[in-house]
Amino acid sequence: MSLLYNKSLKGSFFVDGDKSISHRAIMLGAIAEGITTIKGFLKGEDCLSTIQCFKDMGIKIIEENNIIKVYGNGLKGLKAPAKALYVGNSGTTIRLISGILASQDFSSTITGDNSILKRPMERIITPLSLMGANIHSNGYKAPITINGTSLNGIEYHMPIDSAQVKSCILLASLYANEKTTIIEKNKSRNHSEIMLRYFGANIKIDNNTITSSPIDKLIAKDIEVCGDISSASFFITAALITKNSHIIIKNVGINPTRIGFLEVLIKMGANIKFLNERYLNGEKIADIEVFSSKLKACDINGAIIPKMIDEIPLFALISSIANGNTIVKDASELKFKESNRIKTISTELNKLGANIIETEDGMIIEGNKNFIATKCNSHNDHRIAMTLAIASLVCQEPIILDDKSCINISFPNFFKILEEITY
Repeated sequence: MSLLYNKSLKGSFFVDGDKSISHRAIMLGAIAEGITTIKGFLKGEDCLSTIQCFKDMGIKIIEENNIIKVYGNGLKGLKAPAKALYVGNSGTTIRLISGILASQDFSSTITGDNSILKRPMERIITPLSLMGANIHSNGYKAPITINGTSLNGIEYHMPIDSAQVKSCILLASLYANEKTTIIEKNKSRNHSEIMLRYFGANIKIDNNTITSSPIDKLIAKDIEVCGDISSASFFITAALITKNSHIIIKNVGINPTRIGFLEVLIKMGANIKFLNERYLNGEKIADIEVFSSKLKACDINGAIIPKMIDEIPLFALISSIANGNTIVKDASELKFKESNRIKTISTELNKLGANIIETEDGMIIEGNKNFIATKCNSHNDHRIAMTLAIASLVCQEPIILDDKSCINISFPNFFKILEEITY
């Protein structure tokens, strides 16, 4: 398909609901007592996979007037699924749900699409096994079979910065016979901690140490899902790199563990303002105003990486246009996403005229580049596809993208919004 090209952005709008929060709302609603109502739920394929998995385990989930209602059955109220649970492309679903299934009174198998079958599961199997879980896998890859059993609390030093792994352990800790302590090297996104507390879990946080004590029950809550900062980041990038652009994105989550990309952009000289800051269900939100800006290069590494891991493909794009050269380090986790994003974003942007050199844990990016449109490959990765769509806006001819369908995984309204705000 041909992408939009040589455009500017103008307007005030909303983006789709936060993917991380949508997943967790379904999961916690399912194991809580009572009815959880969810407004602003992201109807992307990944989150719909989470809904289907819990429906397959006997949870009643319905939609009325764009509100999702989850009829929770309590911590041990799930039922054995009649078939393998299918998570599609969702790494969040398979990793988080494993923590819940580890202590249920039945056995279950979880599988997914070809991408999921290649993604590493040792990172959750190891801590769950230390807790006493009985898990069988295909060489530490999906499909995985979990035989529910009693769990012990553990102290676990996170070997990688991963919110999915941390969340898996936290969900398992709800069922353990004693407290569980997790120590992070760098803070990863903390939506699980916020929502678990909101539902009544006993979670204590001291800097990078999280302690979760066993509980008898979670209590259903009403949840309003804010706009996804990762989705908003595509339009933020577009407004910054195109001429005469001015946008306001309303009701976006600005959780401090998720705004590393914006923090770096501001250091680069981006004209970004946070308006009407407030809190929603424990999550900080704001309206984000963005103007076209001339940007200078900024190296990234260390603690900032987990706070912007999903936005690094966009950072590679914006760094190729910024003034100066950029070095990205400590981002090896990008290799284990829907694609090896170090390789795929380097390959595709280089086709357009960028000069990006892959390194073992990141990239070296030459700035001040002008893009020339050509044919590109999404690699069946939603974030790569959307990054290329944004790159096309600064080309004089349209980029031809092989497949856009993967974007439905996380942002079904991406092109609809883009068409409405470009001129």
